[in-house]
Amino acid sequence: MTIEDTLSILDEVFHPDRLSVVQEQVFRKCWEGNTYQEIANTCGYDADYIRSVGSQLWQKLSNAFGEKITKNNFRSVLRQQFQNRLVPTHEKRELEFPKGIVPLNSPFYIERVPGESLCYETILQPGALLRIKAPLEMGKTSLMVRILEKSRQFGYYTVALSFQKADAKVFTDLDRLLKWFCSAIAHQLGLEGEQYQLEHHWSSIYGSKSNCTHYFQEFLLPALKRPLVLALDRVDEVFRHLEVADDFFSMLRSWYEEASYGTQGSEVWRNLRLIIIHSTEVYIPLDTNKSPFNVGVAIELQTFKSEQVYKLARLHNLELSPQRLKQFMQLLGGHPFLVRLTLYNLALRHITWDYLVKSAATESGIYRSHLRQLLGYLQEDMELISAYEQVLKCTGPVELEQMLAFKLNSIGLVSLLGNAVISRCELYRQYFRQHIRT
Repeated sequence: MTIEDTLSILDEVFHPDRLSVVQEQVFRKCWEGNTYQEIANTCGYDADYIRSVGSQLWQKLSNAFGEKITKNNFRSVLRQQFQNRLVPTHEKRELEFPKGIVPLNSPFYIERVPGESLCYETILQPGALLRIKAPLEMGKTSLMVRILEKSRQFGYYTVALSFQKADAKVFTDLDRLLKWFCSAIAHQLGLEGEQYQLEHHWSSIYGSKSNCTHYFQEFLLPALKRPLVLALDRVDEVFRHLEVADDFFSMLRSWYEEASYGTQGSEVWRNLRLIIIHSTEVYIPLDTNKSPFNVGVAIELQTFKSEQVYKLARLHNLELSPQRLKQFMQLLGGHPFLVRLTLYNLALRHITWDYLVKSAATESGIYRSHLRQLLGYLQEDMELISAYEQVLKCTGPVELEQMLAFKLNSIGLVSLLGNAVISRCELYRQYFRQHIRT
């Protein structure tokens, strides 16, 4: 590798903060084997000044590559670093911008074990109920689509219904909500004949829950002949509407229980497998005997571990040294979306590691949209802001009132440590210290 090749790559690595003119002169002369005194004599500078520039240059390179680089080892270290970064053409992967659902065929999807295998096993059980909970942008929906794909491989029908797609007025009335619910599911299943029209099965004599249950038991489920896996995404939307939430969720619980009653109608309900996906804790006052959130199998998605981050970095054609990996985990805490966003930008050389660290908690950083969204959630609850301020003031675990601790954990701002909490990552600590005030 020539000096020009090396400088060209360094230009990309350090963009937009490239080497200064003097730093490049020192680099070139050191490449040729000159001493600092020889460089000073040639370039017309004081030797101490050149030595200082050299020291800053090696530190800059060390920070960029996560490995100690000196005047004595820089050529061999950079050669190894560039070899690690330059993957043969047949191994290169087209990078995916990390937003939304990770495609089924994506090489960048990282499986969380053993949770995911438990999901696949659970959904094969008659009458199963699977609950998946995790904070914002942790990969819940990406996992959901893989469970549905696995279900289709077994010949099951699948429906994914996001409550975020429902109009606001749908949640103002239970009858309206359940009619939307039935119609949307029937539409996805292609059950649109005259016999499946709701007006033929919705009686004013019975309550909305009875009408919805009757529609599923007598018409929708029997029409399928095979199991139906019904994934309910963003059910947090229902939590916000107490006028419908209690009845809706108690209905789901009754369907789950019906499958195990051993009655004549149980066989129909054993063909229904429910997946409930949500971000926040269930704060609404549900009767524990009627809630679907304390039965079935619960999966809480965790952040990536160091080895998963390292694997994902390799998939992006990046090599993380042990020191850089440690810094990575401290800054982001293994948050799946933030990790992928970082690796994507580093791999495309849109940013350098130094710039990333300096700008991380600012409005010019790559995390700004994610951070603003979290700030919006916090600003809806002054009591929550006050509680989080207590966490930010301490470097160690802090004990909070239980409900406040659960809420902060649900948003994703803290990690639970027994009865205490701690800020989830350094990025959040830096950003929210600047942006929240009680």
